[in-house]
Amino acid sequence: MEAETTSALREELEQERSALRRELEELGIGSEGLVYDPNFADSSQVTAERGETEVLATTLTTNLADVEHALAKIEAGTYGVCEGCNREIAPARLEAMPATRYCIECAAKRR
Repeated sequence: MEAETTSALREELEQERSALRRELEELGIGSEGLVYDPNFADSSQVTAERGETEVLATTLTTNLADVEHALAKIEAGTYGVCEGCNREIAPARLEAMPATRYCIECAAKRR
């Protein structure tokens, strides 16, 4: 993969990492996880909202881990290599999904 393309994707990944961290912070997710006010009345609506927040937090945390993994691969010089077959991931796929770990063929097998 060309250095210029990798540099542009690194910048995109770093921006995505910042956005994900900001979203998690806005949800009240800290290093200890999701924190609730113990003095708040626990109604069914609050419980439902907690469930939705936890699902969103899990998704954001997973996405953040994928972005950080991709950035680590850039640092290691292995970015753009499929973790399933060790072949190069198509540049168009990386542009569409910069944090992807798999080429399109391996991703289809994993579904």
